[in-house]
Amino acid sequence: MSLAVLYADEHLAAVAKPPGRIVVPGRGTPELTVREEAEALLGKLWVVHRLDRGTSGVLLLARTADAHRSLCALFEEHRIVKRYLALVRGAVSGDLRIDVPVAPGRKGRMRAGEGLPGARPSSTFVRSVAVFEGEGSLVEAYPASGRTHQVRVHLAHAGHPLLVDPDYGEPSPWVGPVAGVVLTRTPLHACSLEFLHPVTGAPVRVDAPMPEDMAAAVVALQPSKSG
Repeated sequence: MSLAVLYADEHLAAVAKPPGRIVVPGRGTPELTVREEAEALLGKLWVVHRLDRGTSGVLLLARTADAHRSLCALFEEHRIVKRYLALVRGAVSGDLRIDVPVAPGRKGRMRAGEGLPGARPSSTFVRSVAVFEGEGSLVEAYPASGRTHQVRVHLAHAGHPLLVDPDYGEPSPWVGPVAGVVLTRTPLHACSLEFLHPVTGAPVRVDAPMPEDMAAAVVALQPSKSG
């Protein structure tokens, strides 16, 4: 088992989802899911939220049905602070607040814009971490709502799609300026979750280190200035 357990008590657990893995069974060829691997380590688990296949980072899971209901309510009521790191195109030199409704599109994609059928209010705060010479930026993204693909579609709407994104930007792998540094997936990492424990009420923060591919890309890009 290679799955890293980031936090565990009798009520809930959090693991570091690797990029390229699915959380629950999907269509197509059967494959080992993150939930199944986590259950092999921790026993019966309930999925509270999901991360896209290409996204890495903190995945929160419940260990009881009661904890599952409570954690789902925290997500639905936006009482969990979610922080992402993303490598994007273009220079993001300051803070952005993207308040644009998100609506379902075709083939599982989402669309951002005013007046779209089925659109729901959505908000993401973006903070610049580093700007790279002629290549892009490293940003933190804090989604205040929980729409499907929200961070990706909001960043693309703002003119800063991920370095690699087959749905909202450039689908081809990104090849870095240093030999051997390549990104083949969406460089989006769920680096932390903060919330009040649903049973004890104590503050909980769970962090996941940046995976090797994104960390190597950041080093290869060599920031020209901080955001």
